[in-house]
Amino acid sequence: MASIDRTAYPQFKRNPVVRELVALYTVDESETAFIVKHARQPSSRLALAILLKSFQRLRYFPALDEVPAAVLRHIRASLKFRIQVKPAQPSAVTLYRYHALIRKHLDFRPFEEGGLDVAARAMRDAAAIMDHPPDLINVGIEQLVTDRIGLPAFSTLDRLARRVRALVNGQLFATIAQRLTADEKARLDGLLQSGGKAGKSPLHEVKRLPKRSSLRHFQELIDHMERLDALVGTDAPLTGIPELKRKHFAAEARALDAAELKEFRPTKRHAVLLCLIHRARVQVRDDLAAMFIKRMSKIHVHGKEHLDRLRSQYREKAEVLVATMSDVIRVLAEQRSDTAAGREIRRLVGQRGSIDALQEDCNAIAAHSGDNYLPFLWPYYKSHRPTLLRMVRILNLKSTTEDRSLIDALELILAQERQRGDWLDGPMDLSFTTHLWRKTLTQRTEDGEERIHRRHFEVCVFSALANELKSGDVAVPGSEDYADQSEQLLSWEECEPQVAAYCAEFGLPADPITFVNTLQSRLMQVAEQTDQEYVDNGQVVIDDQGMPVLKRSKAKEMSSQAKALETAIHERLRERSVIDVLCDVGHWTNWHRHFGPLSGSDPKIDQARERYVLTAFTYGCNLGPNQAARHFRGAVTAHMLSFVNRRHIDANKLAAACRDIINSYAGLQLPKHWGDSKRAAADGTKYEMYIQNSLASYHIRYGGYGGIAYHHVSDTYVALFSHFIPCGVWEAVYIIDGLLKNTSDIQPDIVHADTQGQSLPVFGLSYLLGIQLMPRIRNWQDYRFFRPDTDATYEHIDALFRDSVDWDLIETHWKDLMRVVLSIKAGKVAASTLLRRLGNNSRKNRLYHSFRALGSAVRTLFLLQYISDQDLREQITASTNKVEAYNGFSKYFFFGGEGVIADNDPVEQEKAVKYNDLVANAVIFHNVVEQTRIIRSLMREGWKITAEDVAALSPYMTSHIKRFGDYLIDAEAVPEPYEAELALAA
Repeated sequence: MASIDRTAYPQFKRNPVVRELVALYTVDESETAFIVKHARQPSSRLALAILLKSFQRLRYFPALDEVPAAVLRHIRASLKFRIQVKPAQPSAVTLYRYHALIRKHLDFRPFEEGGLDVAARAMRDAAAIMDHPPDLINVGIEQLVTDRIGLPAFSTLDRLARRVRALVNGQLFATIAQRLTADEKARLDGLLQSGGKAGKSPLHEVKRLPKRSSLRHFQELIDHMERLDALVGTDAPLTGIPELKRKHFAAEARALDAAELKEFRPTKRHAVLLCLIHRARVQVRDDLAAMFIKRMSKIHVHGKEHLDRLRSQYREKAEVLVATMSDVIRVLAEQRSDTAAGREIRRLVGQRGSIDALQEDCNAIAAHSGDNYLPFLWPYYKSHRPTLLRMVRILNLKSTTEDRSLIDALELILAQERQRGDWLDGPMDLSFTTHLWRKTLTQRTEDGEERIHRRHFEVCVFSALANELKSGDVAVPGSEDYADQSEQLLSWEECEPQVAAYCAEFGLPADPITFVNTLQSRLMQVAEQTDQEYVDNGQVVIDDQGMPVLKRSKAKEMSSQAKALETAIHERLRERSVIDVLCDVGHWTNWHRHFGPLSGSDPKIDQARERYVLTAFTYGCNLGPNQAARHFRGAVTAHMLSFVNRRHIDANKLAAACRDIINSYAGLQLPKHWGDSKRAAADGTKYEMYIQNSLASYHIRYGGYGGIAYHHVSDTYVALFSHFIPCGVWEAVYIIDGLLKNTSDIQPDIVHADTQGQSLPVFGLSYLLGIQLMPRIRNWQDYRFFRPDTDATYEHIDALFRDSVDWDLIETHWKDLMRVVLSIKAGKVAASTLLRRLGNNSRKNRLYHSFRALGSAVRTLFLLQYISDQDLREQITASTNKVEAYNGFSKYFFFGGEGVIADNDPVEQEKAVKYNDLVANAVIFHNVVEQTRIIRSLMREGWKITAEDVAALSPYMTSHIKRFGDYLIDAEAVPEPYEAELALAA
């Protein structure tokens, strides 16, 4: 049976707050009239009122003795009944009549009148893309409520969801089985036979993880792809199976071992194994493309280092030549006779060596005087050549535009793979190359014909392939991160009916001409206003060189009253262990309700809640199961903790658990004094990792190998979303994902970041998604301001502007821009996937150029506001300081394993960051509850505490949290209810 807590099935809250009681259970005048009309005695009227208000809230009738006492008291008080009045226990006939009257009054049908068919149809449609019974139950509930049909018992919906899922999945499994040959089924079953390395089955090899980028690991990855292709040649048996279903079946197969998969019936076993192989191939294609890009980058690094070494070698010779030239100039200055000067110069040159030797040195230095390291790449590329040729044959790369010049060049290389000559003859399309590459590649023969150096040409083609894979101009069919973006986007025919409603929602004009004119007019207005206010602004000064300088504002000091309040709170904080905090917050928010088996059923492990708390502590504090188990005094074993982590908890469930805490946090009064819930800030912090995995990379700013935990933190201090990304990625790529994937009650539409959190394409995409990007940009003076019109000039700020916005380009590609944002909203493609491509310069990609053009206008608008509004600058600084403070706060609880993420699995690395967020948010919530309790206590003692005083507080307190020692847990202990309200002095 599915856990009711993991569904949207309505239930009474255990501890409803006053605000909820008033909003949900107050009887109004029309309802009072209805109750008086149909019941005579106060006790009967109270019973009818309870059933009415309960049905309004729950959409089903609870037993009267199941109604919480707080709800009963509030309904009785709203009816103005005395406390002695108790609800009557109606007879079966009377109860039936009450139910019918309430349904008629609220215009609802009983479930027995077609409800089963309505719920079944909704679940069957949803089961095509969903698999978890709780999700199907939620779909059924939503449809029943929409059709104004009362809800049945939860067990009815649970049985229906399981029956529907079994039917739909059974049909999918049967379809896949019919498409598989007997030989393919045998090969799939062979994956589960043990006897390989260390007694492991071939299934273990299918699940292998990519290692760090190196030539040997690159070759092993290609071998792995060939083995996967040999198992089942194509993905044809999965045709028509939704990708979400494929991912779910693959995740199920990945979580189970060979012995457990053998217990599945053959059709299901073959289907989930096939989906596992499919997802493994998708991942390997992505990993191959990513590793190829890294290897080509490394080859170019070696080429640059080679040029630097040559420069160092020739430095001494260059000094000799400079000294010789200096002497020649001196002789010419001293000797008035050309004959005498020539004789003296010849003597000087003879002393420095022969003329031929000096000429050779001059030629060598001239050859290496520029920055062209491209001729030196071949020796470093040569060792990779066989591997790269294997890779391109396996990946079957294709151009995403009509320009096939690069793909044609690649096909020429493959056709002439065994050629040993130095030159390629005949005309060739080199439009995909740069000027420097063409200079390196080409040479004119004596008869004036152009020929191409074969080896340099090959390095050039693979270098261009790496660049165009990053920009999306070349795609890898069957991959995810490097797929053809045009195939991922909605067509214009699909988008066109949605454009008007989408633009109306975000206040955007719904046609290209008005869109451009509106944005251009706004930029003109803001630029003119900034120019007019320049003299009175006093905050920005533009010097004679046109360099703007912003005056620093003084930091606001904390008042003595606020300092006293902070000290009093710290003195009264009760000591808590991290486990105590997780237990208390779990009781208040029920965050662990989302954890459970992959099947979606109730957990069958003993003391599930306790196990989930201990697992969250173990991984959220980075102790690891072995280390944590030693401190639990035999309460659990390392295997138990590891089992729960692998089988019951994934990244989505951790995000849902965090969402429950965030939603409860949103109802607290104190955080509302700290910031605006419509604002958030994003920033990354580095975590150490071992280098033997594909994500680890060297971080230049921080030093060392690792990955970046990229956090989105609300202006009210709570963490909304986190993502684990490689060090080398521009952080702005993920800034929009965090907002779109945040499904909590706190929904910011203004996001702050540092320099890494912005770029022109990000500004453009944010604008179309209704997000105001307002970063704190380092060296903002170096960024170009774009004129709204080529003829626009300004009296005071004209020196800030360089180029003008390309409005024609925006107007021309407006439909393409709308296709992108509507596709992102529809979940067809992630914003980070597109921004990763739009972050790379592309001569072909029209989206890249149009988003840059739009971003140039939007960023100029922001920069003009930034230099003219001191309050805005202070707000941006305050918000970014909060996310930076959160980085340190969350790491305080990541104290195990010396703060190193030891797991090489990218899935587990992502989970580690989300576990840590769960622990940090739980402590934040608990701290606010404690602060509220103490402030209320101080006010009862006579303290006069104002909003200004509490605004200086922060929930990032750690002095009272005990991290070390033996860890004891009492998951059944009930903490005292917390108070959300806080009435402060005026």
